Amino acid sequence: MNLPNLLTLSRLLAIPVLAVLLFGRFPAHDQLAALVFLAASATDTLDGTLARRRRQVTELGKFLDPLADKLFILSVLIFLVAQQELPAWVVVVIFGREMLITILRSVTAAQGQVIAATPFGKTKTVTQVGAVLLLILARPYPQLDLLALIGIGVAVVFTVWSGLDYLYRFRHVFGGAPADMVALLAEDLERHGLTLATAESCTGGGLGARLTERPGSSRWFLGGVVAYSNVTKRDLLGVEEALLERQGAVSAEAAAAMARGARRRLGADLGVSITGIAGPDADGTDKPVGLTYVAVASGDGEQTRRFVFNGDRHANRQQAQDAALRLLLDVRTGVRYNSTALDAPVQEPC
Repeated sequence: MNLPNLLTLSRLLAIPVLAVLLFGRFPAHDQLAALVFLAASATDTLDGTLARRRRQVTELGKFLDPLADKLFILSVLIFLVAQQELPAWVVVVIFGREMLITILRSVTAAQGQVIAATPFGKTKTVTQVGAVLLLILARPYPQLDLLALIGIGVAVVFTVWSGLDYLYRFRHVFGGAPADMVALLAEDLERHGLTLATAESCTGGGLGARLTERPGSSRWFLGGVVAYSNVTKRDLLGVEEALLERQGAVSAEAAAAMARGARRRLGADLGVSITGIAGPDADGTDKPVGLTYVAVASGDGEQTRRFVFNGDRHANRQQAQDAALRLLLDVRTGVRYNSTALDAPVQEPC
């Protein structure tokens, strides 16, 4: 428990205080409620800023922050509905969206993953805060009624839009195709007596872990190299230092060299590599977050493809693994394998 997480918790502690102020009947109770609401809402920006500056971003914080936002806003909205200051359907729409995203978070949590808030999610929160603040102030100041009505409309639009954005960004969570891809790949390699080796950078061994979840994978999967640093890429995979300096570690050339190096180093028939920028920042480069290259090396040469994913760090890493599996199947079958769990924009071969 650190300071950013304590600030997040303060939003939850503000809920009973706001209940007293909104249901109270004493001088300036609405104005005080607006001040408390605004101060508590400001902690949402402050906790995230402090967490990043102090490098105190935790899994607890990433989970608790959006949860506190939901409970805080929904509680105040329910108070206003109870006093007939707001139509109940608005709360139903907002609550429905939050329940949908909570289910999404629960599914990923069961897989050992945490989904952080997206930019649209944060925008949704800001519009909701603005609308609620106007509703509270419109009680003592009726001239704000029209602005409050407009604010509610904007908040509802962004609430629905951000929900759709979450579902699109993390659509891979509900797909079953990645496991099928591993099964198809395993059957093909076993049938033809071929072996596979991996070279991973941004996915940190995730692809190898998925491959070895399948019983009997030792018959075709020889092993992998997690080459996270340029030194490891150079020393273990034989990627030329001049190439890394000229093209960068996240490039088509580096991906192809990594795949060749894995195949050669482990004596496999096929080598597959992944290198990319998973996020949340670009590690000091001018390349976009989500930029990823996957490559497969075989006796016939290399095939490399470029992707730009738009999820959070986990989603980008997951999609990179899916892309590597797809490319392996493409190489083996000669036909592009279309996974319903991954609809990322596949570029032409590099």
